[in-house]
Amino acid sequence: MIEVDTEAATPPFEQVRLQLLSQILSGELVAGVRLPTVRRLAGDLGLAVNTVARAYKELEEAGLVLTRGRAGTFVAANGDSVRQEAQAAALEFATRMKRLGINRSNAIALIEASLGNEITAH
Repeated sequence: MIEVDTEAATPPFEQVRLQLLSQILSGELVAGVRLPTVRRLAGDLGLAVNTVARAYKELEEAGLVLTRGRAGTFVAANGDSVRQEAQAAALEFATRMKRLGINRSNAIALIEASLGNEITAH
């Protein structure tokens, strides 16, 4: 179940994306499961269709869901445990940054600086 807090600083599309991502990574939504249509989920959540479409598009770009035209959007088969662990770590980082009030560009700068330090340290 997805819930959107209209009072939250996090945009609604990001709330939808993060909740679906969490459900996919936790195994609550398994490979092959069909997601609700964009229109249906938007209607259920009281959101604009484009809001849900953006969340689905970003999940598709990350390789977590597949859209098969009129057949719908499905959770992708992603058996790579390293990728899943990395996605879980990224989700945890993103969640913590939002809690701390760190904006996207500063969070990305922190990651890039950390990766730069890690690479030169080895």
